[in-house]
Amino acid sequence: MAEDRENRRYPQNLQGVLQLAVEAGSAAEGPAPVEPMSEERKMWLREALAEVCKGQMDEVEQMKVCLEVLRKEGMSEREREGEVERDEEDEDERESALEVLSELCENLDNARDLMTLGGLELCFSQYLCHAQSGLRWRAAELIASCAQNMPQVQVYLLSIGALPKLLQLTDSDPNPTARVKALYAVSCLVREQEEGLQAFLSHDGFSVLMRGMQSENEKLRTKSAFLLLNLLMSHPEQKETVVSMGMVQQLVSVLCTPHSPFHEHVLGALCCLVEDCPQGLRDCRNPTLGLEEFLRQRSRELQGKEESQEELDFCERLRVTCFCAQQSDDSGMDR
Repeated sequence: MAEDRENRRYPQNLQGVLQLAVEAGSAAEGPAPVEPMSEERKMWLREALAEVCKGQMDEVEQMKVCLEVLRKEGMSEREREGEVERDEEDEDERESALEVLSELCENLDNARDLMTLGGLELCFSQYLCHAQSGLRWRAAELIASCAQNMPQVQVYLLSIGALPKLLQLTDSDPNPTARVKALYAVSCLVREQEEGLQAFLSHDGFSVLMRGMQSENEKLRTKSAFLLLNLLMSHPEQKETVVSMGMVQQLVSVLCTPHSPFHEHVLGALCCLVEDCPQGLRDCRNPTLGLEEFLRQRSRELQGKEESQEELDFCERLRVTCFCAQQSDDSGMDR
């Protein structure tokens, strides 16, 4: 018997536990197994499944522990007045707490629980504006994790004024990662969220995206252009607003910078702005922009490059819409 126990191998992970449970259930429904499950094996299975369930239930407790770590920031009057600087170990602890919360809040139920526990208000009030950039960008990342696909959390964050602060970080934070993470959070608050879009518009969000595309931060340029394209596709009623800001001219100037993969999104945005938008079409046709020749040249450069096929498609679509149709119109006028 002792030898049998030593040779018996039990699963070491959740997949193995579930497989064992399936086998046990199948055995109960089918023919009698050659070797019935021993009491020892049954007990181990019950304990293993209980441990798995306990791990799921303990996520709220994990969040509470993380919040205790983060709340230390505001417990000392001397620290609030800047008389004592936290050491690196303490900062690492708070960074780790924010990272754990971000991971846990990929689960939408946990995101809602964190909001109820006051974690989002704490994150917004103390960490989005923290002096340490590592804490700022992790706070923005946590807000993004909680807000994505979660209307209840989105509305709450909008109600406490998170969006203006995130736009400010996107626009001017000295840390490149903080700017990117803040924009990620902005995206989670405004995409497919009407209230978020209105707040975005009232705080001149499109101008923030334009400046993001003109920055030296490649990730910020890419994410700004992608969000612009997404918003124009989802909300075509905003085209005239964007065009009236001089967005066409700005986007063309971005295209004239050294070629970058994010130009694909810029061309896509221009395609949106010329379709069913007469002023956008007129702006693109302005000879001083030199857009027609640029599109011809860019198309030649992209020919045969499979990885650039979508950019090439946007390029040709924009050229045909703006200039082939114009030539047809001009010919009709001559006749």
